[in-house]
Parts: sequence; C-alpha cells; structure tokens
Amino acid sequence: MFSSPDEVARELAGVQYLADPATATTLFVADSLQRPLLVEGPAGVGKTELAKAVAASTGAELIRLQCYEGLDEARALYEWNYRKQLLRIQAGAESEGWQQTHDDIFGEEFLLSRPLLSAIRRDGPTVLLIDEADKTDVEVEALLLEVLAEFQVTIPELGTVTATRRPFVVVTSNATRELSEALKRRCLYLYLDYPTPERERDIIRAQVPEVDEALAEQVARTAATLRAMELKKAPSIAETIDWARTLLALGRPELDEDAIAATLGVVLKHRSDHERAAKELGLA
Repeated sequence: MFSSPDEVARELAGVQYLADPATATTLFVADSLQRPLLVEGPAGVGKTELAKAVAASTGAELIRLQCYEGLDEARALYEWNYRKQLLRIQAGAESEGWQQTHDDIFGEEFLLSRPLLSAIRRDGPTVLLIDEADKTDVEVEALLLEVLAEFQVTIPELGTVTATRRPFVVVTSNATRELSEALKRRCLYLYLDYPTPERERDIIRAQVPEVDEALAEQVARTAATLRAMELKKAPSIAETIDWARTLLALGRPELDEDAIAATLGVVLKHRSDHERAAKELGLA
C-alpha cells in the first residue's frame, strides 16, 4: 500500500493522523513484509485510530473485530444461520431425502461470515483491526494464531478458505494482560504512548483547524499535567480534542482556571479524578 515511510506519513497526515517517524517506518515495514502489526499502549493514545487512518488513506475496507471477555469462534470467525437451516429442513422433510437436505443446509446461503472470515474472503484491499486483543480468552488467542499464521480458515462442511489477497492486520492491546509469545512472534511491534505537548498541539490543530495555536498549546500542556497525576483514567487524545472543541463552542479564548473548572468533565470521568485535579491545579 505504501512505497516508503515518508509516503506513510504523508498519506496519514492527509486524513489528519500525525504519525511520528517510528510509527511511519513500522507501518511501512509491516506492509512490505505482509506481517500483522501489534500496537500496544495506554488506552486513548490512538491505536484504533491508526488502523482507521490506514484504511481511510488507502481506500481499503476496514473490518473490525472488537475483542471482549467471552468472545468465541462463532462471533469471531463464522457460524451457521440455524433458523434458516431449520426452515430448510422443514421445507424438504417430505419431498427430499436427508442427504440432499444436509448438503443444502451447509451451503454458502446459510453461512454467516464474522470479521475474521470476512477479511480473509475479500478480494479488495482490506484492513483487519483486531481491537483490544488482551481482553479475549486464551482460546480465542489460539484461533487468532491459526488465522494469522496461514491466512486461511477451514470450514469442515465447505473446505479451506485461503486469502487471495492478504489483509493488512492491526492488533491492538492495552496490555491489561500479557499476550502470548507465539502471537507476538507473528507480528511486528509498535508501542504508542501519549504524545509530547508539542505533538498533541499539532494533533489538536489538525483535527480542529479553527483552534488557534495558543489555545491548542494550552489544552495540550494542561492535558499533559493531568496525565502526570495519579488518576483513575488519564485523558485520551480524543478527549483533549473534544476539550478544544468545547472551548470553541463556549467562546473561551484561553484555558484559564475558570475555563478548566467549567469544562473539566470533558476530559475527566471519575469524581475522584476531579477532586485530585482540582486540588493539584488550585481550583478548589
């Protein structure tokens, strides 16, 4: 999809995602080697947005598998449309033999593709986002290993489906649990952290062009100050962007103490965090 790291940076910037040199280089290498990319980092640093930006900048289809505790193969890979199968069995109960009915109900018409199978079967450019892989069970991680190793899926009733065009795979993790070494070996690795205030200022201005540089810098530096506190949930980049938009909507030309006190709920979502921030910023 890309011819150089510089092109990666330019294309992502075109969809308002500012990638640093390390991110652009790692993306380029992952694309060139056709290897999955594992992106780790705190919640809210832009891991999911990176996959979305790659899809948007290349015109690829984004297919997302949102991971969660209890996710199983049926939700990740495929399952059969049991209601439709039952209707087909009832319709052919008297007029057809069981073998013919059996062959019919395990055809494409009754197959429900889930994200992994959908990504493998696509002929066009595809970005497969496996989001928050650390929230899945070990069994699902084993399934991911199988799919990412060969980019193929075996459906007992239909045979093996092999990718004709490999999707670009981005696996994200908040590191709430350690992923297996086997999964990590199959991926290139990128760690995303919160940006510097200067970089976050540029991100804010890219996403909210109406904000002047001085206000964007105030928002970025205040967000960095909040993240340095021992909070339950540090402000994400998306929340600092919302903060800038909020100040614009309120007609606030600067982020002074009054503006912070009035809008702190945009970036902090726990009462204890509000109390700590108010105390340390001298707002109380």
